[in-house]
Amino acid sequence: MRNARRRARELATQALYQWLVSGAAPSEIDAHIRGTQGFDKADRAHFDALLYGVVREAESLDAAIGPCLDRPVTELSPVERAVLMVGTYELRHHVDIPYRVVINEGVELAKTFGGTDGYKYVNGVLDKLAAKIRPDEAQRRGGPAKT
Repeated sequence: MRNARRRARELATQALYQWLVSGAAPSEIDAHIRGTQGFDKADRAHFDALLYGVVREAESLDAAIGPCLDRPVTELSPVERAVLMVGTYELRHHVDIPYRVVINEGVELAKTFGGTDGYKYVNGVLDKLAAKIRPDEAQRRGGPAKT
Protein backbone atom coordinates (compact mmCIF):
# COMPACT_ATOMS: atom_id res chain seq x y z
CA MET A 1 0.00 0.00 0.00
CA ARG A 2 1.29 3.45 -0.88
CA ASN A 3 1.73 5.92 1.89
CA ALA A 4 0.23 9.41 1.80
CA ARG A 5 3.51 11.17 1.04
CA ARG A 6 4.29 8.85 -1.88
CA ARG A 7 0.81 9.49 -3.27
CA ALA A 8 1.45 13.24 -2.94
CA ARG A 9 4.67 12.85 -4.94
CA GLU A 10 2.89 10.86 -7.64
CA LEU A 11 0.16 13.45 -7.98
CA ALA A 12 2.63 16.35 -7.90
CA THR A 13 4.68 14.66 -10.63
CA GLN A 14 1.56 14.29 -12.75
CA ALA A 15 0.62 17.92 -12.12
CA LEU A 16 4.11 19.15 -12.95
CA TYR A 17 4.13 17.07 -16.13
CA GLN A 18 0.90 18.80 -17.16
CA TRP A 19 2.40 22.17 -16.28
CA LEU A 20 5.57 21.51 -18.29
CA VAL A 21 3.67 20.22 -21.33
CA SER A 22 0.69 22.56 -21.40
CA GLY A 23 1.88 25.67 -19.61
CA ALA A 24 -1.50 25.82 -17.86
CA ALA A 25 -1.84 27.76 -14.63
CA PRO A 26 -0.82 25.72 -11.58
CA SER A 27 -4.15 26.54 -9.91
CA GLU A 28 -6.04 25.09 -12.88
CA ILE A 29 -3.95 21.92 -12.82
CA ASP A 30 -4.31 21.73 -9.04
CA ALA A 31 -8.11 21.83 -9.32
CA HIS A 32 -8.04 19.03 -11.88
CA ILE A 33 -5.68 16.85 -9.80
CA ARG A 34 -7.75 17.31 -6.65
CA GLY A 35 -10.68 15.84 -8.54
CA THR A 36 -8.86 12.64 -9.46
CA GLN A 37 -9.55 9.33 -7.81
CA GLY A 38 -7.19 8.68 -4.90
CA PHE A 39 -6.42 12.31 -4.08
CA ASP A 40 -8.01 11.77 -0.68
CA LYS A 41 -5.21 9.30 0.13
CA ALA A 42 -2.47 11.89 -0.51
CA ASP A 43 -0.67 14.09 2.00
CA ARG A 44 -2.30 17.32 0.83
CA ALA A 45 0.20 19.61 2.51
CA HIS A 46 3.11 17.80 0.86
CA PHE A 47 1.34 17.90 -2.51
CA ASP A 48 0.80 21.65 -2.17
CA ALA A 49 4.41 22.22 -1.12
CA LEU A 50 5.72 20.22 -4.08
CA LEU A 51 3.45 21.61 -6.77
CA TYR A 52 3.61 25.27 -5.82
CA GLY A 53 7.19 25.15 -4.54
CA VAL A 54 8.52 23.56 -7.72
CA VAL A 55 6.60 25.99 -9.95
CA ARG A 56 7.81 28.96 -7.87
CA GLU A 57 11.44 27.76 -7.95
CA ALA A 58 11.46 26.16 -11.40
CA GLU A 59 14.26 28.34 -12.74
CA SER A 60 16.60 27.73 -9.78
CA LEU A 61 15.74 24.01 -9.72
CA ASP A 62 16.62 23.72 -13.42
CA ALA A 63 19.85 25.61 -12.72
CA ALA A 64 20.74 23.15 -9.94
CA ILE A 65 19.89 20.12 -12.07
CA GLY A 66 21.67 21.33 -15.21
CA PRO A 67 25.30 20.68 -14.21
CA CYS A 68 24.42 17.06 -13.34
CA LEU A 69 23.01 16.32 -16.80
CA ASP A 70 24.54 15.12 -20.05
CA ARG A 71 22.22 17.39 -22.06
CA PRO A 72 20.31 20.64 -21.58
CA VAL A 73 17.48 20.42 -19.05
CA THR A 74 15.03 21.42 -21.79
CA GLU A 75 15.89 18.21 -23.66
CA LEU A 76 14.81 15.95 -20.79
CA SER A 77 11.52 14.17 -21.17
CA PRO A 78 8.82 16.04 -19.26
CA VAL A 79 8.48 13.05 -16.92
CA GLU A 80 12.18 12.95 -16.06
CA ARG A 81 12.25 16.71 -15.64
CA ALA A 82 9.22 16.69 -13.32
CA VAL A 83 10.69 13.85 -11.24
CA LEU A 84 14.05 15.59 -10.97
CA MET A 85 12.41 18.87 -9.99
CA VAL A 86 10.42 17.13 -7.24
CA GLY A 87 13.55 15.36 -5.98
CA THR A 88 15.64 18.52 -6.05
CA TYR A 89 12.95 20.47 -4.24
CA GLU A 90 12.74 17.79 -1.54
CA LEU A 91 16.53 17.68 -1.16
CA ARG A 92 16.55 21.46 -0.65
CA HIS A 93 13.50 21.99 1.51
CA HIS A 94 12.58 18.73 3.24
CA VAL A 95 15.70 17.85 5.18
CA ASP A 96 13.50 15.72 7.44
CA ILE A 97 13.36 13.25 4.53
CA PRO A 98 16.68 11.35 4.28
CA TYR A 99 18.37 11.92 0.94
CA ARG A 100 18.33 8.18 0.21
CA VAL A 101 14.53 8.23 0.53
CA VAL A 102 14.35 11.20 -1.85
CA ILE A 103 16.47 9.30 -4.40
CA ASN A 104 14.49 6.09 -3.97
CA GLU A 105 11.18 7.92 -4.37
CA GLY A 106 12.49 9.61 -7.52
CA VAL A 107 13.51 6.24 -8.93
CA GLU A 108 10.07 4.81 -8.15
CA LEU A 109 8.35 7.79 -9.82
CA ALA A 110 10.52 7.36 -12.90
CA LYS A 111 9.72 3.63 -13.02
CA THR A 112 6.00 4.36 -12.72
CA PHE A 113 5.70 7.25 -15.17
CA GLY A 114 8.87 7.30 -17.27
CA GLY A 115 10.50 5.37 -20.05
CA THR A 116 12.10 1.96 -19.73
CA ASP A 117 15.48 3.01 -18.34
CA GLY A 118 14.68 6.56 -17.25
CA TYR A 119 14.87 5.52 -13.61
CA LYS A 120 18.59 4.78 -13.98
CA TYR A 121 19.20 8.29 -15.28
CA VAL A 122 17.10 9.82 -12.48
CA ASN A 123 19.03 7.77 -9.92
CA GLY A 124 22.39 9.03 -11.17
CA VAL A 125 21.31 12.66 -11.37
CA LEU A 126 19.68 12.70 -7.91
CA ASP A 127 22.74 10.98 -6.43
CA LYS A 128 24.97 13.77 -7.80
CA LEU A 129 22.55 16.43 -6.59
CA ALA A 130 22.37 14.93 -3.11
CA ALA A 131 26.16 15.17 -2.84
CA LYS A 132 25.96 18.87 -3.76
CA ILE A 133 22.85 19.88 -1.83
CA ARG A 134 23.42 17.75 1.29
CA PRO A 135 27.17 17.11 1.32
CA ASP A 136 27.39 16.22 5.03
CA GLU A 137 24.59 13.69 4.84
CA ALA A 138 25.87 12.21 1.58
CA GLN A 139 29.41 11.95 2.94
CA ARG A 140 28.21 9.96 5.95
CA ARG A 141 26.58 7.38 3.70
CA GLY A 142 29.83 5.55 3.12
CA GLY A 143 30.86 5.49 6.75
CA PRO A 144 34.32 6.41 7.93
CA ALA A 145 37.11 6.78 5.43
CA LYS A 146 39.27 3.72 5.00
CA THR A 147 42.99 4.03 5.50
